[in-house]
Amino acid sequence: MSPQIERLVERRPAVSAEQLLDGFRPSERFGEVSFGTYRPDPSQPSQAQAVEELQRFARSISGPGSGSKGGGFFSRMFGGSNGGGDKGSKQGIYLDGGFGVGKTHLLASLWHASPGPKSFGTFVEYTNLVGALTFRKTVEALSGYALVCIDEFELDDPGDTVLMSRLMRELADAGVRLAATSNTLPGSLGEGRFAAQDFQREIQVLSDQFEVLRIDGEDYRHRGLPEAPAPLADDQLEAAADERFGDDQVVSADDFEDILEHLIRVHPSRYRAMVQGLDGIVWRGVRTVDEQALALRLVVMADRLYDRDLPIISSGVPFDQIFTPEMMAGGYQKKYSRAVSRLTALAREGQMPAQPLL
Repeated sequence: MSPQIERLVERRPAVSAEQLLDGFRPSERFGEVSFGTYRPDPSQPSQAQAVEELQRFARSISGPGSGSKGGGFFSRMFGGSNGGGDKGSKQGIYLDGGFGVGKTHLLASLWHASPGPKSFGTFVEYTNLVGALTFRKTVEALSGYALVCIDEFELDDPGDTVLMSRLMRELADAGVRLAATSNTLPGSLGEGRFAAQDFQREIQVLSDQFEVLRIDGEDYRHRGLPEAPAPLADDQLEAAADERFGDDQVVSADDFEDILEHLIRVHPSRYRAMVQGLDGIVWRGVRTVDEQALALRLVVMADRLYDRDLPIISSGVPFDQIFTPEMMAGGYQKKYSRAVSRLTALAREGQMPAQPLL
């Protein structure tokens, strides 16, 4: 028997504002994680310390508006109460570390341990939410939340800098607690991407909101694992999909060029809904993407595929060649490196034997 085959390019989901907001929760990959399921590396004491600090932060959140109000934004950031009395002056907490040290696991654990209403999404998902709802409606929707978690916080252009600065400021004014992960210390956001000195005020406002926790360690996705697997030949894809997936599973099979065109036509805020219900991905003819705007959309798609832990079977170039060397060394290098890491992990899963039915 063979899996049920669909085409991702035929999926054009219509997503309401309520559905968009409801989707701001940890993905299936992190749907049941907790501080107890995080395994700190004994050789990296900062990991265990981060767990303790996040547990303390979670206890300080009592419900909507648990952050302090009154006295002005900057007085709260530099000297006001945080509502729980544990840490002092900061409205948010910020996890800084390299790829694959478990920052998203810890952020999702914080989300699970905190009272609601609460929101969890990537930086790009929040900017896409503003694009879908408008800035004012986004602020109105999130201002009643107890906690807003922002995964993969990264500033890549001046517009995003100003946008997220305003959003964080207004949420902080409403007493919303903030938590974020990134690969860049908040005072260094934007470095190497644009004229950061022209936006120091916005960057400083963002930096001042967070207590920084540094998490050291290696990328767990590559500890003791092989390099990116070699892609298959085009005529091997069908047999590989039949072997990897069961007849009760749904797999999308598309030409990679068609996927790239489809990503342009569908708003990134809908990518999560677009991959809903799939069990695997087959891409024929993966090529190096050399157009920046398209490459950034592919980064978003890689995040959504990784969220759902969708194995990938592909032909064409290996995923460590999916972006040009210039892109991998440019201002968006951290985004592209994350996407390569995640696509490589999914490609490994695609070449693993199917799990036997119990």
